Amino acid sequence: MNLLSRLSDHELINSFTTGNVNALETLVLRHKEKLYTSIFFLVKDKYLAEDIFQDVFIRIIDTIRSGRYTEEGKFLPWAMRIAHNLCVDHFRKVKRTPVIKNSEDQDIFEVLNFTEDCAETKMIKRQSYNRVKDMLDLLPEDQREVIILRHYGDMSFKEIAAVTNCSINTALGRMRYGLINLRKMMMQKQIAL
Repeated sequence: MNLLSRLSDHELINSFTTGNVNALETLVLRHKEKLYTSIFFLVKDKYLAEDIFQDVFIRIIDTIRSGRYTEEGKFLPWAMRIAHNLCVDHFRKVKRTPVIKNSEDQDIFEVLNFTEDCAETKMIKRQSYNRVKDMLDLLPEDQREVIILRHYGDMSFKEIAAVTNCSINTALGRMRYGLINLRKMMMQKQIAL
């Protein structure tokens, strides 16, 4: 397993196509947090996010096994595009749009925490993250989506433009206006993070 973690995504995919199931497991573990976080922020439901995350990898496995996967770009942006499309499909089915709401579920930012902090630090971080989530909830959907994909999905603006079917300039503009709006909210509420 340690040897597999040193392989690139492309090498892991090639290894999986030749029958090494552990290569797929390494690939899933490598990108799990970024994919799940992005899905969670779009659907704002822990269980739905887990279901969509599983569907993403079912699609990935089917595509790789059928030989339709081509190394046009990086694996993660491709997987993020699948995740985004599945989220959009879900909201089309239930005829509603993604809304970021406050929830009492486990804070997603704890998933990203790799070290144990003291209780006071955890409380301060949780309060800051909750403030950010509250403010994100107040942004227009297109601005919120670009911020989530950029900061939590770690996608480039070119990748965001492809996923959201807009130009790179539009994605940049949405990001700019989203950040301006977040700053205004922070100034109005006198919030310091």
